[in-house]
Order: sequence, then structure tokens, then C-alpha cells
Amino acid sequence: MRRETQNVLLVLLGGALLKIGLNGDYLRYVKASHQPWLLGAAVVMLVLGGVAIVRDVIVARDAAVADHAGHHHDTRSAWLLVLPVLAVFLIAPPALGSDSVKRDAAAGAVQGGQRPGSPFEPLPPGEVVPLTMTEFVTRAGWDAENSLTGRTVTLTGFVVREAGDTMLARMVIGCCAADASPVRVRLVGEAAEPLGVTPEDTWLTVTGTVVPGSTTQETGFRPDLTVHTAREVREPADPYES
Repeated sequence: MRRETQNVLLVLLGGALLKIGLNGDYLRYVKASHQPWLLGAAVVMLVLGGVAIVRDVIVARDAAVADHAGHHHDTRSAWLLVLPVLAVFLIAPPALGSDSVKRDAAAGAVQGGQRPGSPFEPLPPGEVVPLTMTEFVTRAGWDAENSLTGRTVTLTGFVVREAGDTMLARMVIGCCAADASPVRVRLVGEAAEPLGVTPEDTWLTVTGTVVPGSTTQETGFRPDLTVHTAREVREPADPYES
């Protein structure tokens, strides 16, 4: 690859990182806490690429015209590397969704993680308690005090179909989308029946109560939620939990 091509690619890549870091698209790749590092890397790439281009222009202005005959093919091939960078500029990929949940389930993944080393904090007061999917699934499976029993909670996730059941799911990441894993809740009860025709990957905010004893090893530590209400919502700006 020619030096000029390398410099242009460096500027384009820095610009792409800066774009997704500022408009929020980076949340489809990494956790929110990584934004400063992403923006820092973008600025460094832009500065290095810009300095290199200016330096090469000054050198080329005073240099003799080189023979391009032996470089035509390599340069054209190198420019194909611009395509992935342009894709970042022009195409915002969707967040991981129902397909990822099903692949994870097919691979035999078990939800719930390890038993927490410390007791759960008491749930806050109120008629309806907002929880993340991770908090709900973890409490349902590992809270010896059964703090969820009888409490109405609200959860937000996307629809997944599994063996005729309607699931509410959310992808959880530790660092980035590459290590994402799903947490799922099976929606049951009369209010859940109309959700059977809701398209997969539709985002819902659901209120309901846990079905005691539904989180077992046989279900992959996946609890059931008796639905009280459900409404369609827009995909959150940050589609992942951490």
C-alpha cells in the first residue's frame, strides 16, 4: 500500500470513529464508559493522518515525478480498504437482537451467572419497581429472601420467540458487542397472549410480577413474568445492559 493511501485511510478511520463517538452509534459496539477512549483514539488518528498528509504534500512538491507504471495495480487494490471505513460512515448496524438470543440458547448457554457473594439490597418502595432485565433475572434466581415475590416490576426489552413462547430479552455486554450474552424472561398470563403476534425484535416496556419457583436449572434460570401491562417503545439509545 502506498504511503498516501495509508494516510488517507488513517484520516477516514479517525473521522469514522469520531462520528460514531459523537452521534451515539458507538453504543452498538462498546459500553458507554468507553466513549472517552474512542474519541481520544479518533483525535489521535486524525492528527497523525493530517500531519502525515501535509508533510507528504510538501515533500512531493519538491520531488521529481516518479514512475507510476509499477504501482497502478497496488494502489487500486489498496483503495478497496476504504470501503469498510465508508460503511461505518454511511451504515449504522442494528443492535444485537433475537437472532443472537436464539444462537446463544442453541449453544446451551445458561443464564443467571454465579451466585452473588453479598446479599441483595432491598427493593425500593413504590407500587411499581423499575428494574433492568439483569437485576430481575438475577434476583429471581438467586435471592434467598424472594424479594420479588408479590412486587410489581417494570422491564424493558425486545421480543423473542422460542418454542411457541413469547420472551422479553436484553443483551448484556461486559466490554463490547463481541462478548454479548442474553438475559430472557418468559411472558405469561392473559395480558401476554396478545403479544404472541408481536414481531420479533419489537421493544416493549412490560409491567408484571414474577412467577414464584419458575427460575430453575431446567429453564436455564429463566424466570416467568405474569404480565399486567405491555406497551411498545422505541429502541433505547443504549440497547445493551452491562
